[in-house]
Amino acid sequence: MAKDKKKIINDFGGIMYSTDPSFVYNDETAATNESTPNSQQDLRVTLDKKNRGGKAVTLITGFKGGDEKLVELAKMLKTKCGVGGAAKDGEILIQGDFRDKVILILQKEGYKAKKSGG
Repeated sequence: MAKDKKKIINDFGGIMYSTDPSFVYNDETAATNESTPNSQQDLRVTLDKKNRGGKAVTLITGFKGGDEKLVELAKMLKTKCGVGGAAKDGEILIQGDFRDKVILILQKEGYKAKKSGG
């Protein structure tokens, strides 16, 4: 189970308290967490070396969907590449330079994946 992100005051659009008993707050983030079909996902695959002690990681960005789907995709990519990694903040990190392999795997799964950056 993924932890729910802690809500801060900015998440509520400035509404702090309502005396209206029929008031219902519409949570816009719940609507954005609906899964987007794989064919409509436009993922970018880059090689990132910044702030990692010189180690290279393959970074996949642009995923639209819930945290559970993100973790599931990350687990599948880590398994097929045979390396470690992480999934957080809407991004997937795969340890090492696996850009070409990740793009092929994502395209087989039906995602639109492109190599970006150097």
